[in-house]
Amino acid sequence: MLWEIAKLAQLGRIAVDLDDPEVVRVLARLHVWPLTREIARASTRLDVRGDLADELIGATSVVHKIPLVTRDRALLRSKIVLLAR
Repeated sequence: MLWEIAKLAQLGRIAVDLDDPEVVRVLARLHVWPLTREIARASTRLDVRGDLADELIGATSVVHKIPLVTRDRALLRSKIVLLAR
């Protein structure tokens, strides 16, 4: 989720310059799924609770059946979210 990348950078939790031309180029190549009713609904059916943005990311992964790469402890405990190993 692009919003979360921007917030993590703002909070100093990751070091990324969102105005750097290389970062802009890389982010432009990412596929971004829109927040849909199906994803919103799936977020309420997760077997973990945590940061709302992480729940939406996890739900997006579930809906689109895409393995998730994450360090989020709550999502790592999920039996529903498909995790990349």
